[in-house]
Amino acid sequence: MNDIPEKVDIEPLVKLQVAETEIVRLREVLDKTEAEKIKLSSQLKTFGKAFKENQEKLSSIQKFCRDIENEIQVVDQRIIRSNEHLRMVKTNKEYQVLLREVDDNRKRKDGLETELLEYLDEEEEIEAIVQESETEYSALKDKVEAEQQKIDEQSTDDKKMLEKYLNNQNKIGKKLDSSMMNRFLKISKMNQGLAVVQVGKKYLETNASLNH
Repeated sequence: MNDIPEKVDIEPLVKLQVAETEIVRLREVLDKTEAEKIKLSSQLKTFGKAFKENQEKLSSIQKFCRDIENEIQVVDQRIIRSNEHLRMVKTNKEYQVLLREVDDNRKRKDGLETELLEYLDEEEEIEAIVQESETEYSALKDKVEAEQQKIDEQSTDDKKMLEKYLNNQNKIGKKLDSSMMNRFLKISKMNQGLAVVQVGKKYLETNASLNH
């Protein structure tokens, strides 16, 4: 019986290690690129949410302005009618009542106009913010889409490479002794760098023991 252990062909193990190393690397790269895509989407979503809130605020202020303007028109009509009635009253009591109505409506109109001016100032400020945000959002959207497209293109190449190395790993694994393959995968998970050396050493030790 030969006491010298059979020589282990280390080349398949080296190729297997290369495939395993690349598989791990490519999976890490793909995880990182996916995280970057999510981060970009989150940034765009956050900016878009703020932009939408400003749009809604502007729309709300514009509605308030229209409502106030409509109410001012109603009050104006009341003042006009009251003034017309003043010319036709026959008693001092009726005159005083109408005069008080005119005065109350004028005060109401003054208050509405003051309120309208405040809303108009706020509308102008928010409108400027919305216009600026719209430009920024459009630029950010274009930038994010371009970066995501670049990531997708790179990811496509990386996925193809990953598939290639997985196939290589599978083909090499089918040619290796099952015990050696299992040991390789186990050791590779613990320490990729020493997988080839450790597997080859163990395989030699096993063969030597069997040959004695």
